[in-house]
Amino acid sequence: MSGAVHHLLGYDVSKQSHVNGDFLIDDGVLATLPQATKILSAQRYGTSAWTVTARIKARLPDGSETRYFLKCASEESGRVMIEGEFHAMSELYKRAPDLVPKPYAWGKYKADHPETYFFLQQYIEMSNCVPEPNQLCEKLAKLHRTSVSPNGCFGFHITTCQGSIPQSVGWETSWTTFFAKLLKHVVELDLKLNGRWEDLETLEQRIFSHVVPRLIGNLERDERSVRPCLIHADLWEGNTGTSYEDNAVYIFDSGAYYAHDEMEIGDWRCHYNKIHDAVYTETYLRHNGPSEPKEEWDDRNRMYSIYYNVVYSCNHMSQGKAVRQV
Repeated sequence: MSGAVHHLLGYDVSKQSHVNGDFLIDDGVLATLPQATKILSAQRYGTSAWTVTARIKARLPDGSETRYFLKCASEESGRVMIEGEFHAMSELYKRAPDLVPKPYAWGKYKADHPETYFFLQQYIEMSNCVPEPNQLCEKLAKLHRTSVSPNGCFGFHITTCQGSIPQSVGWETSWTTFFAKLLKHVVELDLKLNGRWEDLETLEQRIFSHVVPRLIGNLERDERSVRPCLIHADLWEGNTGTSYEDNAVYIFDSGAYYAHDEMEIGDWRCHYNKIHDAVYTETYLRHNGPSEPKEEWDDRNRMYSIYYNVVYSCNHMSQGKAVRQV
């Protein structure tokens, strides 16, 4: 997918008269904008392993100017990723409009070589420094406390991705069942992509047969229950930014689904994150404390981090065995 979509950077922008920049805007993108919108500039912007991204400046029919952020991916895998991100960001925006840039549209390019899909959202000028812990965690905890699953179940109405990896997010009434399915999907994919590893497989089998039913199942035992809430689901510092205009923290590149709120910060335990700094987890827990049984919180956090580590291994399959062994 990444090789095909990067052909977009070779398009002849001279065909795009009266537009400054080095990125050609497809008619499919133009069709999603208000009628009579004029594109003023389109520039390549940012870097991504699986997508091509651009910044667009436009004049709206009322004469005002605005900017958009455009993300493109190709082929069927690109469609799954782009469509999933649009719906994930739309759900987050509906629940927490002060936390995510506004999503506008997703669709397909009119040009079909390669078959390309796009996601258009609000452009916010942001720094890429690590987010201020209290603001991020306060907003995130509020999202987790106030969001409500539309059907009372865990999951999402459409497949979402972490990086290029589709997640198994079909609806389930039990968090234990959902988490086991979510984790098993990426475990099996990791073995397929990065090869068999007998010791790892033995450990993973034990996790599914004993640890998940006991540890995660304890959340739903003895009259306890887990309330599904909306999580970003891929929240590391690279998917956050701080607005230059008002210092507001934003999150983006979501693979959202409805989950146990503690699942969100399992990612922060992983070594590859700067949010690995304990201040983030400690700050979050001040805003949103652990579920019962509280004494098992750290064990659950370690278990949830396994999912993110396995997905990381799948997304970095060229170095997968080394990633797993770390």
